[in-house]
Amino acid sequence: MDTQFITSLAIILATFALYIFIAIYNKAKETSEFYVAGRGVPPIWNGMAIGADWMSAASFIGMAGTIMMLGYDGLAYIMGWTGGYLLLTFLLAPQLRKSGSYTVPEFIGDRYKSKTALIIAAICTMIISFTYSIGQLSGSGVVIGRLFEIDAKLGTMIGVVLIAFYAAFGGMKGITWTQVAQYIVLIVAYLVPVIFMSLQITGNPLPWLSYGEIVGKLGELDRELGLSEYFAPFEKGTKWQFLALMFTLMAGTAGLPHVIARFYTVSTMKAARWSGAWALLFIGLLYFSAPAYAAFSRFILMTQVAGSKIAELPAWTKTWVDTGLLKVADTSGNGILEWSELIIANDIVVMATPEIANLGIFVIGLVAAGAMAAALSTAGGLLIAISSAFAHDIYYRIIKPTATDKQRLNVGRITIVIATLLAGLVALNPPGAITQIVAWAFALATGTFFPALVLGVWWKRSNSKGLIAGLLVGLGVTLTYIFAAKYGGFTILGIIDTGAGVFGAIAAFATNIIVSLATKPPSQEIQDAVINLRYPEQMTYKDGEVYMEE
Repeated sequence: MDTQFITSLAIILATFALYIFIAIYNKAKETSEFYVAGRGVPPIWNGMAIGADWMSAASFIGMAGTIMMLGYDGLAYIMGWTGGYLLLTFLLAPQLRKSGSYTVPEFIGDRYKSKTALIIAAICTMIISFTYSIGQLSGSGVVIGRLFEIDAKLGTMIGVVLIAFYAAFGGMKGITWTQVAQYIVLIVAYLVPVIFMSLQITGNPLPWLSYGEIVGKLGELDRELGLSEYFAPFEKGTKWQFLALMFTLMAGTAGLPHVIARFYTVSTMKAARWSGAWALLFIGLLYFSAPAYAAFSRFILMTQVAGSKIAELPAWTKTWVDTGLLKVADTSGNGILEWSELIIANDIVVMATPEIANLGIFVIGLVAAGAMAAALSTAGGLLIAISSAFAHDIYYRIIKPTATDKQRLNVGRITIVIATLLAGLVALNPPGAITQIVAWAFALATGTFFPALVLGVWWKRSNSKGLIAGLLVGLGVTLTYIFAAKYGGFTILGIIDTGAGVFGAIAAFATNIIVSLATKPPSQEIQDAVINLRYPEQMTYKDGEVYMEE
């Protein structure tokens, strides 16, 4: 065993031991702790947990690589994913917290007084969260595959076992506090390499201020090689695709069930708002760093790896070739590795950068631990969302309302294990890059829950028939467009599969409004309840008047 492997493994095992200790110490003993952490999480810690829940393997592993490959066009991911938190914090989170629900499907079922709506919403939750979890398990495979120098598929199988145990044990209470620890690990692991690279390349330890200089140099290198310039807009896609992807990621953020569930873990509407504010700060630390990461990594690859003799490539290239995520081929036959001959998967850029930049074995191990923290934290939240959709919304609310706490917890844990295994099987041969798979989950949330929740909170005339029709049409349109664009080459205005949510949202909004207006309005009680959601906890709306509670 080499020193790098031992160091990386030691750091990962140390962090795993910390997570397991926290999960055991905070083990959920009742259903409110399993699903909403007993509603007692302080906003700053909840913001940190939201950050970890949010910054998945797609953010940690895939985003910088996507920006490195796409250049300017990759910025849609950053603007969409951060902007979505403003939508969620101001438009939905406080109102959903006031509803007192455990889950998004439960809110929809109670808001519309419809078991059918509850079941459809629960199924949508499971589809969205399952799609998202495929990306996380694929990400864990990349990390474990590189650590043990094995195929990424085998790494994915190991990740499945780890995540199934970890998520099933602690429930939301255990996951909340492990996510706080995971956020600290992942943000340190993300910032240390980019700060070192900034120092190494520019002499400035602040990458956010120094990478503009490197972007300028990349433009010169691109012109020399006859490539489209790194910072030229809309070179990899149309302007409409950029806007559609940005909207899909924004609206999807505001409709993701596992993210919304985090706002149910605080005590008040005010705490929900502050949780969102803290989360935006914690998330911004990583998202503002990703473009710098991408620019530095591309610069090092173009200046220090491309142009080298094939026989004299750095040792790190062989270990990544073994994972199947890096391909090096001398297609020109001149013995020199040209830029066009270096095929590097988006998903290994962050993981490989400490080796590319020769940052030392401790940093390599730290990044591996951070990547696992990112995959674990988000996978935990997603699996709780799947579990609560089945065990709470379908099993307890529909199938067996007399179920005891113990029975509900057991069903929840069994659901987590089954969902992890199924997602792991798909992740063995993922249908796309991590960021692409995750974008599909956002598209599905945009086409289903975003219209349903916006109209459910802000339009009292929306009724159960409109909601059900909107959910089904939005889901159908989004799925159809994803498959047609990815496998059939069908596009409208150049919008590809990752921007499909814009069509689903338009269809869902229109369907919900048209059907609601064409059918009987909700009862006055439901309409009053909808308006009541918009006032602080100490105020109650009834019969056209607002009352202050004693």
